[in-house]
Amino acid sequence: MKQVIIPILICITLTACATNTIEQRNIAEATMALGEAHLNQGNYTAALKELLAAEKTLPNDPYLHNDLGITYMGKERFDLAENHFKRAVALKPDYIQAQNNLGAAYLKQKRYDKAIECYQQFSKNLLYMTPHFAFSNMGWAYLGKKDYILAEKNFSKALHLEPDFINAIHGLALTFLESGELFQAETLLQKKLKKMPQASILYADLAKTYEQMNQPNRAQKAWKQVLVFAPEGTPLALEAESRLNN
Repeated sequence: MKQVIIPILICITLTACATNTIEQRNIAEATMALGEAHLNQGNYTAALKELLAAEKTLPNDPYLHNDLGITYMGKERFDLAENHFKRAVALKPDYIQAQNNLGAAYLKQKRYDKAIECYQQFSKNLLYMTPHFAFSNMGWAYLGKKDYILAEKNFSKALHLEPDFINAIHGLALTFLESGELFQAETLLQKKLKKMPQASILYADLAKTYEQMNQPNRAQKAWKQVLVFAPEGTPLALEAESRLNN
């Protein structure tokens, strides 16, 4: 009789453990979903609380580590964000979103060579659906290094793939501004604003272009357009107000 009872007891114990594990995972996944909801709302502190709780049960979930990285980016802890993006990529080497985010963390820390290395690794990936992001981000890295030739080259590649990608337009405009190519900056911005007449950041770039060209009246007109389209109280709107009041 004992020989029968012992296996049954072991079986019951294993079943109970498996059930508990499944329940714990379900709770952790629900906690992670709640954290993602907070993250989407920009509530980084609440998101961090839930995601860290979920991590205790899901320490090897690449998507959770990517979420944690994004959360730390929002809290401007770029070093911690880097660690979680690295973990996400280590767990899932083909996780391109995490690779892209890792490059962004390097950019925020002004580790431009590491960012370039990161983006180069997957910019040639034929399965990558949005390579213009990689080229634009490499443009920002080269701009940070003051390598205006390669910055222009990469921003231009991004715009060749996606002509209305505002991140690359803005980056290329700043590249022209910093390198003193003011006519090219004006031409680019005027052309793009015809297609995107509500792009407040491009009006700000145009205003700065006219300031460098010593055309204050045209600069003021552009700053006024920033105030028309930039949400009130945003850094861009506040900058426009400051420039107009000087």
